[in-house]
Order: sequence, then C-alpha cells, then structure tokens
Amino acid sequence: MSDAFIVCSNLSFSWPDDTPVFRDLSFTVGGGRTGLVAPNGAGKTTLLRLIAGELRPTAGTVSVRGVLGYLPQNLPLVGDPAPPRRPDGTPALGSDLTVAEVLGIAPVIRALHAIESGDASEEHFTTVGDDWDIEERTRAQLDRLGLEHVPLDRHLHTLSGGQVISLGLAAQLLKRPDVLLLDEPTNNLDVDARHKLYDVLDDWAGCLLLVSHDRALLDRMDRIGELDRGELRFYGGNFTAYEQAARTAQEVAEKNVRNAEQEIKREKREMQQARERAERRASNAARNLKNAGLARIVAGGLKRAAQESAGRSNETHAARVSEARARLDDASRALRNEQSITLELPGTNVPAGRTVFLGERMQVRYGGRDLFAGDGVDLTIRGPERIALLGPNGAGKSTLLRLINGDLELDGGQVKRAGRIAYLSQRLDLLDLDRTVAENLAASAPAMPEAQRMNLLARFLFRGTRMHLPVGVLSGGERLRATLACVLYAEPAPQLLLLDEPTNNLDLVSVGQLESALGAYQGAFVVVSHDERFLAELKVDRWLRLSEGRLLETGPPDVD
Repeated sequence: MSDAFIVCSNLSFSWPDDTPVFRDLSFTVGGGRTGLVAPNGAGKTTLLRLIAGELRPTAGTVSVRGVLGYLPQNLPLVGDPAPPRRPDGTPALGSDLTVAEVLGIAPVIRALHAIESGDASEEHFTTVGDDWDIEERTRAQLDRLGLEHVPLDRHLHTLSGGQVISLGLAAQLLKRPDVLLLDEPTNNLDVDARHKLYDVLDDWAGCLLLVSHDRALLDRMDRIGELDRGELRFYGGNFTAYEQAARTAQEVAEKNVRNAEQEIKREKREMQQARERAERRASNAARNLKNAGLARIVAGGLKRAAQESAGRSNETHAARVSEARARLDDASRALRNEQSITLELPGTNVPAGRTVFLGERMQVRYGGRDLFAGDGVDLTIRGPERIALLGPNGAGKSTLLRLINGDLELDGGQVKRAGRIAYLSQRLDLLDLDRTVAENLAASAPAMPEAQRMNLLARFLFRGTRMHLPVGVLSGGERLRATLACVLYAEPAPQLLLLDEPTNNLDLVSVGQLESALGAYQGAFVVVSHDERFLAELKVDRWLRLSEGRLLETGPPDVD
C-alpha cells in the first residue's frame, strides 16, 4: 500500500467571484510531520479546508486515507445553543457546550454512569462499545495538553482562548486520527502550553499537515511545504534546513538574474556592432561598385545580396536577444519577493540610565478584587532597555501594558512617565481605518515634508498606489507596517514602545520585517509575546514574568 495519506490531483479552486486560488495543484503528503508555510493570503487555510472537506474544489480531486482530524484556526467561541456540525458530524465549538460535549464523549460518559447506577439497558452498552476507559484516556490526553485542572462538566465560555485551542486539539486526538490537520495551533497559547503541544506532536506517529508561523514548532517538522504563487514545493528537513535551502536557492536565482541581464546587454551590444559592420560594408561596397564601373544590374544584385546577409545577421542576433530575455524571465520567476525594511531611527534614542517609566505599588481592581498580589507591583524602565514580559494567559500582562501607557487608571500606587509612550495593542487600532496610509502618516508627522513622507513609506514597502489605500483594506502585515511607520516617525518620537503580541497572525516575512524595524529602534520597549524565537531575534536584555499577581525578574526561557 502507498504511504500517501493525502492525495490532491489537478486541484483547482476559485471563490464565488471567480477569484482563483489554485490551478492544477497536484501533490501527496505521506506519514510524518509536514509544515506548510506561505505568505498570508496564499491559500494555506483554504487548502486545509479543501482537504478536510469543508470546501469543494472547482476541479480536480482530494482524497484522504484513514480517519481525519482537523483543528481550524478560528474556533467559534460565541454562545450557540445548536452549534454547527463539521463534515465528520462532530459539533463545532460553541460556548454553551461542556468540555465533555466538545470532546464528543458526553454520550459515552452518560451511558457509563447509567450502567454504574445499575441500568443494564442494551443501548447503554452499545453506546459505550469498546470505550470503557474513555474517562481515563480523556484525562490523560487533557493532562498532556496542560488541562489537568479542567473538569469535564465545565462550560466552554469559562475557558481562556489558549485553553479552548488545547481542548480542540484534545478532541481531535481522542478520535485517534490517521491524518491530522492543524491550522495555527499555537495562536493564543502561552509558553507552557506551547511546549506541551510540542511534546504531543513530537510523539505523533500518523500523518500531520500543519500550517504555522511558529518557527519553534516548524523546527519540529520532518519536512516543509512551501506554497508560492499557486505551486507547492517540498523541502526535506525542518524549518531551519528549509531556510538554508531557500537562501541558497535565492542566491542562485539572484546570480542567474544578474547573468541573464549581462547576457542581454552582451547580445544587444553584439547586435548593434553587427549592424554597424554591415552598414560599413554596405557603404564600402557601394563606393567600390561605383569605382569599379560595373553594370547597373550586376551592382544591384551585389547590393541586394549584401542587404540580405545583413538582414539574416540581424535576425540571428534578435533571436539571441529574445532567448536571453526568456532566460531572464525564467530566472526572475525563481526570485522570492521578500523585501526587508531598513531603517535609521536616531530620534528614538534614549540615553543609558534615563528613567522613562517609574511605577510603584501599582494596583488595579476587577470586581472588587486586586489583580496584583500584596501592595501591588513595582516597575522601573531605564534607557534603551529591551524588556520581554512573559507569563501565562490571564495573568494580567495586557493590563500592565495599559497601566504603563495610561489607558487604565490606577486603583493604588503611583507612576511617573518621561517622554512619549506608544502602545501597539493586539488589535493594531492606532490608525484611522478610513484614511489612507499616507494621510495617517501626515497626521502623525505633520512637520515632515511630503516628499520625505513618500520616501519613508517606500522604505516601509508602500510604493505607488499602495500608500494611497485606506488602512481598513490592508492585510495584517501591511497594517502592522503602516502602524510602525506612523508610530516610529511620529512627532515627538516615542522613547518607550509597548507591544502586545505583535506577531499574532503575521506571516513569516512580516515577522522578519517587524524584527528589522525593532532592531533599528533606539528607545526602550516592553514586548509581550509567547514567540520565543522572535524574542531571541530582538536581543532582549531583560526578562520579566508576571504570574499569580507578582512581577519578577527572570531569565530567558529555554528554546529547544
């Protein structure tokens, strides 16, 4: 039997408005762990939905061998008394469901309890089947994913976003699938939950196809599939090996483009030189013929022969130029469009030792209860410190950022701020969605000359008509770049930057661009992130952890 678990043959898909996503896409995915990467909008989620049967292809076929498990990226969390069902018949996640109902084991547990109470009805035994150990198996699976303290009768709306993701994965794993599709499974997971998921997937023995921007997770894959311009290419090894292969391929493509450009110049030069030689020969021949006193008919024949020879030479060189242009087109198609942001931000410089924020005994209350332990938390930020704020989901990290920024008033303690503070929330809601990118920058930096603003936006990769688009129509990566341009070049420049999960929903290229922009920033920043590789790239020099109401200095987490 073939080891192919997923087979897509001549797969095509278009949206109802005839916008094409794939055309004649063919590939197979076998056993092991496969990571799927691509820029946002390339169709990764659409491809998983086609494989899962949630979408029907416009043309071609999709086949899956064995039991399929699928965890989508966006789990519906609003209350729904009758949640929709997935193609396999299991309910989608609605907040009125209990944990047991989400896991699909509620009927079996009810039957087990009925049997234990003395009800020996045949239907109860039929419902249980071979699942007499379902509660033990379920608890073991939940424990592995960090949900050891979550009871089976708890309702979904009482869980955090990260717990819901882990619960959704547990539901799929309990089906004992042969094929598992995961779409951004580490979104909303804190560091501890991510590592538990890593451990579970390290032990996975079936066919895993995973979409993720989490580089630590992608480094646990056996191979990487790259979806680019409607084509899917596979690279053996993990994400680090893929990056190296991609860099090598990019270097080769760039060299091929340079060679092709030089070849076109050479062929054009030789064609021009051939034309000039032919013209000189024709001029010399005309003078010689005139001096030789040949008959007009003989002279005309010789002239025509010379013209035909020049024409054949011209056609030969024109064909060579055309072939060289074709080779340049082929080489250019192999290039990756991964533009980087290169910035200089001297206006954001903060002298070493200068205090930009001082908070003493900071306290905030929710529902009459103190968020922070004891007398509250203390925090001093000096100079160009790069601070990572870690902690489990729900610990109050976003609340602390809002206190630093002044969005929330203190219920206790005091703060002092020096210089401008800029806060990038997870929603990227600083800009006016109805204004264009250029208009938002003009509002942030009114004293900057227009030509300088246009040049600046080009450095943030907004060129031509892109800078005149309303912010509301931009992709997540584009909106982040627009926000960074307006924040980093605002007047006055920010000396303290607060970032709350800035890499959420960004593709890998956009994450790299964010890292470049923050690398040029010379002020202090505090970043909340569960992306350990991102924090490592930022060269964080101070690590704080907020847990159980206490803010403690700590060290960087281990990245394996």
